[in-house]
Amino acid sequence: MGTTLIVGASQAGVQIAATLRELGDTDPIVLVGEEPHRPYQRPPLSKKWLKSELVPGDVILRTREWYDAQGVELISGDRVVTVHRDLDGSGIATTQGGRSLGFDRLALATGSSVRRLTIPGTDFHGVHYLRDADDALALEAALHDPAHRRIVVIGGGFIGLEIAAVARSMDKEVTVLEAAPRLIGRVVSEETSAFYLAAHRRRGTRVVLGASLTRIVGGVADAAGRRSRVVAVEFADGTRIPADLVVIGIGVIARTELAVQLGLEVDRGVVVDEHALASDGRTVAAGDCTVMPNPYALGIPGPTRIESVNNALEQAKIAAASLLGERPTYRSVPWFWSDQADLKLQIAGLSTGYDRVVVRGRPEDERFAVLYYRDGRLIAADCVNQPAEFLAIRGALGKGHTIAPEAAADLSTPLKQSITEPLVAQREAS
Repeated sequence: MGTTLIVGASQAGVQIAATLRELGDTDPIVLVGEEPHRPYQRPPLSKKWLKSELVPGDVILRTREWYDAQGVELISGDRVVTVHRDLDGSGIATTQGGRSLGFDRLALATGSSVRRLTIPGTDFHGVHYLRDADDALALEAALHDPAHRRIVVIGGGFIGLEIAAVARSMDKEVTVLEAAPRLIGRVVSEETSAFYLAAHRRRGTRVVLGASLTRIVGGVADAAGRRSRVVAVEFADGTRIPADLVVIGIGVIARTELAVQLGLEVDRGVVVDEHALASDGRTVAAGDCTVMPNPYALGIPGPTRIESVNNALEQAKIAAASLLGERPTYRSVPWFWSDQADLKLQIAGLSTGYDRVVVRGRPEDERFAVLYYRDGRLIAADCVNQPAEFLAIRGALGKGHTIAPEAAADLSTPLKQSITEPLVAQREAS
């Protein structure tokens, strides 16, 4: 079949290469990543890494020996900037470093980049984003500096709250600023959101909702003309919160530059079908850079963007098979997790379009689950410090089973004993 070029040494990119080999492909594979590091896991960067509980080897995905043994040429520290493709699907990619890479099959695993805050002052010293390993190294050092006592986190999503939890564990004075009326409002219910608000406040974090910032304030530049250092953030009404460090975590944007260049359909990401094929029918894409049909049978139809390690891995497996001419269909139940101090949130399914929630347990005990329903059928759940219930729910969703709302609320019965087939399935079977 010829050479496969994988653009993006992400978890999705590495998984595409691994799956190609597992499926028996022996043709050359070239994997290109713009970071100078070997491909690594990103989730630990906002958790254990910042607490200096990990070393680089702990997050590396594959050893150098693996790439050699699998015949995968890994190019690190270079970025693909142009791709020219012929009518037969082959082409040449050019990197920023001047390499020309010929290919017969193309996979995009370009991931996403941080969303930048567009107010004055984001270029001051002491203002951080967290997306890659270099960001994590810089933020880790800054957090461990005893001179940095007052930490302001802009953004009350998963990344912002994880960083805030780490900073509080280091006895920093932490303030979280969220422009929306509640925390993690894009992905969880009001019940889960209210719990996290109360939980972070109990742990000493100041949380401001509906925060309208106008600028980040810096001190006077030194005699050498070096950039000012952050000293505060300022609200629309002129009030300020002092800050020694500011961390911005307001989401990510899919990287679609090469897809646009190739003329592929793009809508908040590279649009792919259930086989991970882009609109040209031959390029595959996987991971955070994609928008895909909802893979979950009970979900709302239409394009879905899923930012999770599980999605990157499962979609990459489908993409690799599609490169070999197979047409498997992605039908994995999405799941996510977030570690915030001693609170582990695990989410199974997609709650889009829910019309009812059932809270199982007592949020004040910091062990509970929120189950989402639509038309009486279970579609998703948030589980806080409830790993067994998360596994039971994820397993049920994967089999198309459900849990009656009344049974979900009954703490006297283990959740896994309440799993049933939905009535419509029972009727069809009879």
